[in-house]
Amino acid sequence: MKYSLLLVALISATSLMAEETVMAKNTGLNEATKNIKVCPECTKVESIREVQFVESKSAVEKVLTEGQDIRISVSGQGVAPMNTASPAQAYALAKRAATADAYRLIAEKVKGVRIEGQDLIKNMMVQRSTIRTSVNAMVRNANVVETTFKEGLCEVEMEILISHSQFAQ
Repeated sequence: MKYSLLLVALISATSLMAEETVMAKNTGLNEATKNIKVCPECTKVESIREVQFVESKSAVEKVLTEGQDIRISVSGQGVAPMNTASPAQAYALAKRAATADAYRLIAEKVKGVRIEGQDLIKNMMVQRSTIRTSVNAMVRNANVVETTFKEGLCEVEMEILISHSQFAQ
């Protein structure tokens, strides 16, 4: 029952957001029609408005070409466990977890992530939904830039410099 209520709330929220985007697109069309002039001698419509291509920095991925190096920088996080023998052991375990997380993030950026999903549906309702991700890569020559430890959380900043010849191997 609670899943069906959650599903109804999710569907209603997405439908409201879809209506807002449609309304925003329609108002954009009305503003665009103000900048259109009609030639009286030829029934051709000309648009004065210029369309500019705007690209966000995060949407553009760098492509590795010959003679060019790409620097990949990530930040891994690890939490110190509560049941350790000493604070030094907690620090060491948190640092190890943060380093492993940073290696995983680099591998995800370089090689990609395999995603497997499975849904168990019974009586037209989702009973169980499982998503598994996996990464299979070999990371070499990664450098730890900075390690910080605050209130039980360890952050490791790691970077790797990849050239075309190294990646082709």
